[in-house]
Amino acid sequence: MKSLTLLAAVLLFTMTTLATAADAPYRHVVFFKFKDSASPEQVQGIEKAFIELAGKIDTVKGFEWGTNVSPEGLNDGFTHCFFVTFADKAGLDVYLPHAEHQAFVGKLKPLLDKVCVVDYVAKK
Repeated sequence: MKSLTLLAAVLLFTMTTLATAADAPYRHVVFFKFKDSASPEQVQGIEKAFIELAGKIDTVKGFEWGTNVSPEGLNDGFTHCFFVTFADKAGLDVYLPHAEHQAFVGKLKPLLDKVCVVDYVAKK
């Protein structure tokens, strides 16, 4: 009987966790470090293009961005952060291969020194 109760508790916990993850927002956080040769005008063009991109793909539910202002000096050269929210991972799965995203990446790559991407399911 104890093992049946334990099994039921584990199943209930698993189902609750999966339901929470399925309902939680999916975050796509992108950090850019531009090449030293990228001009301020080129960087501004990428900023503008990313802002416009967020409005072109329906699965994007939220978007914000900014440049590094941390006094800690731990940004490893990354200057820009873009924070894109999807309802779920399926939204990201539409976004990544989307023609508009691919066109943006084509503009970005020649100016980019390095990128860091972190995706996560939001928890409270």
